[in-house]
Amino acid sequence: MARIDELRMIARVARLYYEMDKRQSEIAEQLGLSQTTVSRLLSRSKEEGIIRISINMPKGVYTELEEALVMKFNLRDAIVVDSLDNDENLIQRDLGAAAAYYLESAIRPNEIIGISSWSATLLALVDALHPLPRKAGVKVVQILGGVGNPSVEAHATRLTSRLGQLVNGEVVFLPVPGILASEEARNILLGDDVTKNALQLFDSVTTALVGIGALEPSPLLAESGNIFSAHDMEMLHQGKAVGDVLLHFFDINGNLVDTGMDKRVISMGLAQLTKVNRAIGVAGGSRKYSGILGALRGHWVNILITDRFTAARLEKED
Repeated sequence: MARIDELRMIARVARLYYEMDKRQSEIAEQLGLSQTTVSRLLSRSKEEGIIRISINMPKGVYTELEEALVMKFNLRDAIVVDSLDNDENLIQRDLGAAAAYYLESAIRPNEIIGISSWSATLLALVDALHPLPRKAGVKVVQILGGVGNPSVEAHATRLTSRLGQLVNGEVVFLPVPGILASEEARNILLGDDVTKNALQLFDSVTTALVGIGALEPSPLLAESGNIFSAHDMEMLHQGKAVGDVLLHFFDINGNLVDTGMDKRVISMGLAQLTKVNRAIGVAGGSRKYSGILGALRGHWVNILITDRFTAARLEKED
């Protein structure tokens, strides 16, 4: 076949496929070609420059930045949300809405969803979530005890319950404080049958939804009753902690800070979290930046949902 004849055939196949929306099987039948040949000619149409594909990104979509974060921090995925830089409440709302949409798309039958019990951003996620069709075997398990005073523990239970209702899943509560006064008190609660029921599911969690905390408590947490004593805070400062996931604290490089507090915490361990198929960290804003960076460097989450300003700063890190 002469070169011009070959190009003419490539162009004909490309036009039928891209402009007239015909399937490859239809083109093969119309032109008397095999479907394999049609597929090969479509590939050639790009090589020859007959077809040039360009993607026009909608305003507020940051695909290149998402891909950069995935590569830089070895993530499974990253979602960058358009939001204002200096309004923490708005950032939480926007991140919650994006996380809700992601969760709506991701849930499969037999999914076991773990949720951290106290995060303003996760509250926004549940508020934005639409009721989902029932899927077999879905469970929602609370992976961090209630944080703060007793009213907060009740609030954590309601958050977990509401998520279970929205995803039509069985709910498994962790009705204990997130942090105890002593290791002995923690050990007593770990022996409780209700507590054991939740803990036994931690290794089976397929999707975990966690906030990323800053060292200083959020306004929401501070209002609920600060869970950390002055001594605890001093120990964290001495260890150069910058943030936490599930009340497990780490430094700017993601290394765990050993203050002895872990022995008083009732939550999913970070070693367990790293084995979860989708460990989704939902956090943004300048107050949490160091915590987010530490969580990524420590590989404590494999999916990040954050705002565009935080994402841009993260992408520039060495």
